[in-house]
Amino acid sequence: MSRAASVPVLTIDGPSGSGKGTISALVAEHLGWHLLDSGALYRAVGYAAGMAGLDVSDVEAVTRCAQGISIRFRAAGKDGGVRVIVNGHDATDELRTETAGAAASAIAAMPPVREALVALQLGFRKPPGLVADGRDMGTVIFPDAAFKVFLTASAAERAKRRYKQLKEKGLNVTLAGLQREIEARDNRDASRAVAPLKPAEDALLVDTTGIGIDDVVAKVLAVVQP
Repeated sequence: MSRAASVPVLTIDGPSGSGKGTISALVAEHLGWHLLDSGALYRAVGYAAGMAGLDVSDVEAVTRCAQGISIRFRAAGKDGGVRVIVNGHDATDELRTETAGAAASAIAAMPPVREALVALQLGFRKPPGLVADGRDMGTVIFPDAAFKVFLTASAAERAKRRYKQLKEKGLNVTLAGLQREIEARDNRDASRAVAPLKPAEDALLVDTTGIGIDDVVAKVLAVVQP
């Protein structure tokens, strides 16, 4: 067994709005393990490319950027979520913008960049352990992980959470519209050809509908510390 393979990994996968980002940060903080928020990686590469003045449609340049990027994740407590440090800069707020989302979408379609980011994700596996948050952590990136959790929640519950977040930002959205978007995304993610969103066969399923954050954290910690 290689040195990296001996490092314990807890994968926490699930659909958007299931709470995996918050839960992963709190669990990593409790365990004292490293944290990987895989969903932020493409946005981080887009941010780094922009800071370097690169054309995000230039596959070779963006691939080199992805290969040389430095990304760290820092848990910021129950209300703070996760802070993302890109090449030494706290880029958390910039990564949440629509511009970052558009760049990430373009970059995610580039196979060489995807390959570079797989290698980057594997590099997060360092002692004493890793909590990996995403959609295919337990099925594709870390299939040998000792601990696997798949968080879910009803589409209605996830829509309510998203609605609250967006309203607090002053955005004009409807609950019904958000629920339709979430259901459509669930269908796309579950039926896509590459790395479809699904629980690993050996993952513990945790439905977070109507459950408080502390209770979900306790359920996840019980997987690692029974």
